[in-house]
Amino acid sequence: MIRVLLADDQEIVRTGMAMILSAEDDIQVVAQAQDGLQALELAESHRPDVVLMDIRMPRLDGLDALRHLTRPHAAHRPQVVMVTTFDDEDYLTRAVAAGAAGFILKDSGPRLLAEAVRAAAAGDSLVSPSITVRLLKRLRTAGSAPGTASAPGTAARPGATQLSPREREVVVLLAEGLTNAEIATALSITVGTVKTHLTNVQAKLGARNRVEIAAWAWRNGVAGQGG
Repeated sequence: MIRVLLADDQEIVRTGMAMILSAEDDIQVVAQAQDGLQALELAESHRPDVVLMDIRMPRLDGLDALRHLTRPHAAHRPQVVMVTTFDDEDYLTRAVAAGAAGFILKDSGPRLLAEAVRAAAAGDSLVSPSITVRLLKRLRTAGSAPGTASAPGTAARPGATQLSPREREVVVLLAEGLTNAEIATALSITVGTVKTHLTNVQAKLGARNRVEIAAWAWRNGVAGQGG
């Protein structure tokens, strides 16, 4: 069972997501929080696998709660998916820098919501390709703006120039929102080989997760070269 914590200050949103996820055989909603501070308390006591975290919440917002949950020496580090709207695009860089595992819209349908949880738990996907790619494309513009600081994990590192041609191919497809299985099919390699390439890429870029790899690709012009 995938253990999920929901954090949103709107009860109707939490209730809706809980109803959708509780209908899935492999997902269990273990707790619901109405603000960031309560999310941290419940995450410590329930130790969920995945946290669906709203960005704008009272007392402690989702970005600060995310930073706390993903800090390097945390006793328990769940995968955190930010629940957002397109009005929240300005928060993307900070969310990526803080270690967000993905993004999903509040009005996403039942199938996509469940897929987001499973993908985050498996570390296999950017959660919602159409959403995440649209958000990450903003980094291409933001990264070229004068005075724009690069987020940790997204800037070019010494290892970036050491990516092999195959690793770059994998990164480009990942940044376009493909899952491991889809990348494997596109490149005629095994899923295990894809995972090996991504492990190597993470080490070379100093990236914490797939979202940071994709962010690096968009910020540095590796992805989206076709426009």
